[in-house]
Formats: sequence, C-alpha cells, structure tokens
Amino acid sequence: MKITFAESAKADIAAFIVDEGDGLPAAAAALDKASGGLLSEALEGGRFDGKTGQQAIVVLPKGAEARRAVLIGGGKAKKRDARALENIGANLIKAIASSGFKSASIAAPDAESAARVAAGAKLAAYRFDTYFTKLKPDQKPSLSGLTVLSPDPKAAKAAYGPLDAATDGTYLARDLVNLPPNDLYPESFAAKVKELAPLGLEVEILGEKQMAKLGMGALLGVGQGSVKESQLGIIKWNGGKAGEDPVILVGKGVCFDTGGISLKPGPNMENMRGDMGGAAAVVGTMRALAQRKAKVNVVGLIGLVENMPDGNAIRPGDILRSASGQTIEVQNTDAEGRLVLCDVLWYAQEHFKPKAIVDLATLTGAIVVSLGHHHAGLFTDSDDLAAELTKAGLAEGERVWRLPLGAEYDVQIKSKFADMRNIGGPAAGSITAAQFLKRFVKEGVKWAHLDIAGVAWVEGEKAPTDPSWASGYGPRLLSRWIADNYE
Repeated sequence: MKITFAESAKADIAAFIVDEGDGLPAAAAALDKASGGLLSEALEGGRFDGKTGQQAIVVLPKGAEARRAVLIGGGKAKKRDARALENIGANLIKAIASSGFKSASIAAPDAESAARVAAGAKLAAYRFDTYFTKLKPDQKPSLSGLTVLSPDPKAAKAAYGPLDAATDGTYLARDLVNLPPNDLYPESFAAKVKELAPLGLEVEILGEKQMAKLGMGALLGVGQGSVKESQLGIIKWNGGKAGEDPVILVGKGVCFDTGGISLKPGPNMENMRGDMGGAAAVVGTMRALAQRKAKVNVVGLIGLVENMPDGNAIRPGDILRSASGQTIEVQNTDAEGRLVLCDVLWYAQEHFKPKAIVDLATLTGAIVVSLGHHHAGLFTDSDDLAAELTKAGLAEGERVWRLPLGAEYDVQIKSKFADMRNIGGPAAGSITAAQFLKRFVKEGVKWAHLDIAGVAWVEGEKAPTDPSWASGYGPRLLSRWIADNYE
C-alpha cells in the first residue's frame, strides 16, 4: 500500500477523525453538504459520539467525490497521543483494506498527527500470506493507496520519514519471525542479511571454523546437535564520524529451539520458530538506520544457531568453555539463549569499543509470567541507559519495564564443577538469566539486556497496529533510542 501526503485528494473512501463531543470536523463539511447531510445524520442518528475506537461508514450517493465516508472516533483531542493517532490509522486500514475499494484518504489536523496516522496505517497493513496458495480475490487486500491530508504535506512527509524507516524495519523483523524453520535456519538467515548490503550496510558472516578459532565454545555447543551450521552475523552501519566508537546491538538468533536433550513439551513447540526474535529485531533496526541514513556508527551482531536433539548434541552435565575463558556447566540444554549471547557479547567487547551495548532475546518464559505481553523486561546497572530505553519505548509503543540485578542472585547460578551453571532454578528466572549475561560484560561497559519473550509474538487480541503473529518488536524502540541519544 502506497502512502502519500497532500492538502486534498480524490479517493474512493474519504475518512475523517471526529473528536469526542465536537461533532463533524470542518474537513468533512463540504462532503457532508454535497451528500445532503448524510455525514451529519450518521452522527445524529446513531450512538457515534467520537469515542476512541468508534467508526461509522456512510454510503455516499452517486456523483459524490467519494464512494464511502468513514467517521473515526478520535477521543478527546487533548488526550490524543502518538499511540492513539497510530491506532486511528490502523483501525481505518482494518475496516477498509479488503473493502473492494482501491484508494482512501484521511484528514489529519497537523503534520505530526498526519505522520503518526500514516505510520499506524502502514503497521496495520502488514500481511504474511507467502505460504497460502488458494486465497480468493476477496481474501486479499484491495486497497492500494492511502493519502493522508495535512495542511502542510511537506512537513508531514518529513515527519513520516523516520517512522516509515522504523516501520520497514518492523516489517522485516515480522517476516523473519514468521518464516518457518525449514526456510529460516542459520545459513539462510545469514543470506537474507547479506541482501541488505545495497542499503549501505557492511555485512560479514563467520562460520563454525572461524568461531572455533575465536573460542566460542558456548555458542557452538548449542548448535552442535543440528545439521545446520551455526553462524555469526556482523552488520555495520557507518553513518557517523570515521573511527567513532559504535553503539552495539546484539540479538539471540535461535532459529528453532527444541530444547535439545532437555526436550520441550510437544504442544506449542511450533512457536519456537520465533526464538530468533532478538536477532530479527537487530536486523530490522539496522535496516531502519540505513534507510533513514542515521548519523551514527552502529554494529549489529546476531548469533544464529539451531538447538536440536541429536547424538552429537550437548548434554546436561557437559561443561562448555566460553570465548571469555569462563566455564559453564550445562544443567538444562533448553537454557540455550544465554549460551549464545555470552559469546556474542564477548566478541562485541573484544573487537569494538562500544558506547553502549543492548542485547535482545526471547530468553525466558519467566518474563512472560512477570510482565505478560505488554512490556519487555529491562535489566541494566545503568540508570541513564534504563531511563533512555524507557523513554524511547514509551514514545514508540514498544515498552520496557526495569527489573533488578544484584549479586545476591549469583548464588543461584553457582556450579560445583565450573565457573557457573546455565540455570538458576525456578525463582527469579529472568533475573538469574540476566545475571548470567552480566558475567560476560566487562567493567565499565554500558550494557542493557532486553528479555522480549513476552512481546516478540503474541497470540490472541492485540493492538490494531499489530495484525501479525510476530509483532516485529524492537526496531521502533531501538531506532528512536539511537536517534535521541547518539545522533
């Protein structure tokens, strides 16, 4: 769906935002008059009063400038924030995308509002129907264009630019998470990352032999039960000053997680196609930064593995040597994400001088118990970094909630045979996982861990901007965080 901005436009469907309690907006007056007051009648004759989420569709007479008019409840204008504006655009798309009409317009009061409405519409227009072979025409979207009307289209387009880039990053992250594991495995994931090079990203892929030379025994241990070769993706965006230290993003990329020898229960195991959501978020963010030509140096690192049960798979009781030299007793092979991340985090610090590191991972089921599906868990010792990420998350609707770290949790990952064990028992499972990762972060390095297990994919009712099983969480948050603090 193509999105454009203009002062006026002819379209099959004309949509208008109605403020709660304010009646028909001025932008709709001409169409109302031309239709003999049908729009006013829709307000007066029903229970529509502009409350958030309300919609009224009006069939217009022949000869009218549009075929349909849609009145959308905007709620109280003074309380309408970015999320509300995005939801207005999203709800419009949900209502008309498959209506049979090809074009639509929606009037927004100002440039910033227009940009947010457009972003919401684009987020809602996402579809993942690659594998359907028998879709009927009426099951496919008919809408091909949306014009967002604004008093200053040029300013609206400028405001939309970074939102559009982040939304494209979200689309990419959704696609990656939605792909089935027979088509998305470490090597094919790496190949998709290489396809981003024309945007100006530098992409390097390390294979198992190269990682073995680097001593990445933890990451390689996770993947050794799979016939698919593990990979390390290194993605660079050099938009800042030459030689300036980069921001580093690290993503867990377990392309499928059976649990290994500690096999997961069968029901819902298919959802483990999404256990690479952290890597998808990093790749989507790197795409967004390149698209908007961000004035900053950023490195994205993704550890790509498959965790499979096999005669060659790691066993509970095995001791792995990480790239840092620290040893890890494996007590549960399903606590594999931290084994991947610890080696990638170490690589990040050994090969770069990071201004800050943020890692993202669908790491623990415990975070879902703690926070449900509305916040990612945030772990950091840096109050400044916590505040930055929290602010960015609120601004873009990808929220985080800070949980504690502390030496008192270390006792739970103490091992009798190695420097640490990879599980900490049932209590505080997300915290002990973060505490494990902290052992691989050098003193003085600004680092945060985001546990996105509850937000990377969500079953059931969700926000109107999130129509897919995979949410694509991450690119909007990270792109905004980088823009606000490092550009």
